[in-house]
Amino acid sequence: MGNQNILETKRTYLRNLTIDDAENFYNLNLNPEVLKFTGDEPFKKIADAENFLSNYDQYEKYGVGRLAVIEKTTDKFIGWCGLKYSSQDDEYDIGFRFFQDYWNKGFATETAKRCLEFGFDNLNLKTIIGRAMKENIASIKVLEKIGMRFKKTFDFDGQEGVIYKLTK
Repeated sequence: MGNQNILETKRTYLRNLTIDDAENFYNLNLNPEVLKFTGDEPFKKIADAENFLSNYDQYEKYGVGRLAVIEKTTDKFIGWCGLKYSSQDDEYDIGFRFFQDYWNKGFATETAKRCLEFGFDNLNLKTIIGRAMKENIASIKVLEKIGMRFKKTFDFDGQEGVIYKLTK
């Protein structure tokens, strides 16, 4: 699949993440505000991001994965969005993460909506979920805007989390 664009929205292209995205991936996770509600730690160095990306096997194993989001007008990596399969829970979830400069501009909603369409229409998925920490109001708003409905709460790394769900 390489670097080819897989999905397109009005303002973005979405393509598989590659090792060439390591510096952007590293920089995205450096911002404490970006990671605030994720439970993730920042990469210590770019090599750690390279290692993560070189071992990322969602595309090969499950035909889905987080996708690099490239803004069409600037050809710039602005974040990621996409589906991920959890074999432990036997479910697909939607996720997104953007550089702070791109918050509150509709990119998460636009790309997440497109990824849901792909999951339902191209992969024939029946259900997709979205997880967020209860305090992450912005992400919850995105999940609601793309049609997901609250399902239940759960323990999100010691914090209260919420699970939203959309069924085809």
